[in-house]
Amino acid sequence: MKKIRKKDEFLEQLKKIPIIQVAAEKSDLSRNTIYRWRKEDDKFRKMMDEALAEGEELINDLSESQLLTLIKEKNWSALSFWLRSHHPKYADKLIIKGNINQDESMSPQEEKLLKKALALSSSFEGKASLNRNDNVPGQTTDQSTDQKSEDQNKIS
Repeated sequence: MKKIRKKDEFLEQLKKIPIIQVAAEKSDLSRNTIYRWRKEDDKFRKMMDEALAEGEELINDLSESQLLTLIKEKNWSALSFWLRSHHPKYADKLIIKGNINQDESMSPQEEKLLKKALALSSSFEGKASLNRNDNVPGQTTDQSTDQKSEDQNKIS
């Protein structure tokens, strides 16, 4: 009975503060006990995962509330963070520039490197800009996300 009460107490603490060490200390339990219970009891593991998720949601809500308060106070760091995170115009960008001479074939190492660069650039989904020379040597042109996808398919 005490074990069930301690598990419940720990899970309640975890919902308030989603840090296992802190919730364990507040419940007078050791981390080893928590992880042993988690390993041995599937139901407890599921309840623990749910409590962690609920606690993280609570912290996210509190953080966003604080961020909005700072924005209202005209805190530049908060304004900048919000814009970079929520507005594509202000998002961090990755710009890759270069020329690809299509008259020459690429070595396997160069092909692998190009595929990796294209994969990295596409992982930024619209945040990256890739320049490429298709027709005129020495001249680069901007390439949209759709063009990058087409180029990836050509290389594959």
